[in-house]
Formats: sequence, C-alpha cells, structure tokens
Amino acid sequence: MFQRILSTSSSQAATVARVMLGLVIFPHGAQKLLGWFGGYGFTGTMDFFTGTVGLPYWLALLVIITEFFGSLSLIAGIAGRFWAGAMVVLMVGIVLTTHLSNGFFMNWFGSAPGEGFEYHLLAIALALVVLFEGSGKWSVDSLRQTSSM
Repeated sequence: MFQRILSTSSSQAATVARVMLGLVIFPHGAQKLLGWFGGYGFTGTMDFFTGTVGLPYWLALLVIITEFFGSLSLIAGIAGRFWAGAMVVLMVGIVLTTHLSNGFFMNWFGSAPGEGFEYHLLAIALALVVLFEGSGKWSVDSLRQTSSM
C-alpha cells in the first residue's frame, strides 16, 4: 500500500494540478502556522479553531499541518497521493462546517454573509487528479520511482 501511495504516472496534467494546488493552499497554511500574509500564526489560529469554531485540538492541528506541510509536499511532489487525499478531506470538512450554508458563489462584492464553496470544489478537483494520477513528472515521487527500477 505504501508503494501505491508513492507511485506516480508521468502525467503532465498531474504535475500542473499538484503544483497549482500546493501554491494556492500554501499561503493559507502559512497564515495559520507562521502568521504570514496577514494570518494569526499558530497560537492565534489554534485559539480560533478550538475556542470559536469548537474543533478538538488534534483536528485543528491536522488542519494546519495539512495546509502548510501538505502544500509544500505537493509543490515538491512528495507523497502526492497521500497529501491530495488529505486535501480532499480537508476541503470537504471546510465546506460542511463553514461554507455550505453560504451557497455556491464566492462573496466577490462583500454583500453575502460569507463565502460560498465554489473555490473548494476546484481545490477538490485538482486534488482528485493528483489522487488518481500521482504526483506526475518533475516530482520527488517520480525520482524515487525511477531510482527504484
């Protein structure tokens, strides 16, 4: 099973999906862990997730780990299938707990009470490409696969 998780096709589409997903999610993880891009950093984010949102500590920690380390791993192509699966679970959880009640559309003009879930569906679609195809070309997974042959 571990070999299957690390296996990859040579798909260029998987490469594009993996890198784009990682690049889009990385700033969110950096906000939560490091306080970059106007974020609250680890302590502030954990306080918000556990206090305001009501997530258990372990789940809030997994969200931060997935967004930060998962996005970096996707960019590099390390265990792409694993991190893509984690991103699918993360995005489904975010939609169900926060965005589903706001409808489909993003809140482009600030007139709605919150953001919709269209962005999350796109992230899920990108993650599914990586989940099905692997990390693709130009990834650590493909280098590992080539060297083990």
